[in-house]
Amino acid sequence: MQLEAITWQRMAERLAGHLDDPDAVPDTPSGQAGRQRVGIDGAPAAETGVLAGHLADALRLRGRPVLVVAAEGFLRPASLRFEFGRQDVDSYLGGWYDTAALWREVFGPTDPGGTGRVLPDLWDPVSDRATRSPYAELPPGGVLIVHGPLLLGHWFPFDLSVHIRLSPGALARRTEESARWTLPAFARYEADTDPASAADAVVRADDPRHPAWTGIRAR
Repeated sequence: MQLEAITWQRMAERLAGHLDDPDAVPDTPSGQAGRQRVGIDGAPAAETGVLAGHLADALRLRGRPVLVVAAEGFLRPASLRFEFGRQDVDSYLGGWYDTAALWREVFGPTDPGGTGRVLPDLWDPVSDRATRSPYAELPPGGVLIVHGPLLLGHWFPFDLSVHIRLSPGALARRTEESARWTLPAFARYEADTDPASAADAVVRADDPRHPAWTGIRAR
């Protein structure tokens, strides 16, 4: 895998330029510009929200409406996440994130002809209660950015996907001690899903001050 050294800001500008290309913006049945959906995938230690924020800023400077959604806002209730214990790897991989709610509340409304009424989050894991956040409106021609872990194994309809990869050693170093039980889950995710092959762009971020990436790969 050939990598190019780049800054996060420059990477965001390159991604925004790709999304702003008229050929990359889908049409809707009504003839309006469609909404685009971007996935930024990576373990919590990869800090996917950093790139999501830079990309949102770059798109807004181009006049594009943007909505950023964190996957952590769609965790399932603790009674379901911890049904088989607080450190169950199988549960983390397949039962912690409410993928059905993401399809219903985030991806469905941004489909061609969708309402554009997106629920930005559903569940607060600290209080273990519904967030009761109001719906956000993403108009036609807007860009939805979803970021967080384990995004590329669910057939989510991303128009552009980025995987932020950490080597096993870097992932272990940068993962909080209380969360290191999740390391086997990410090893299985790498082996079973192969996000580096599934993504349109891969970022190597062992040192977050000096990222490198593949660029946007032709499909």
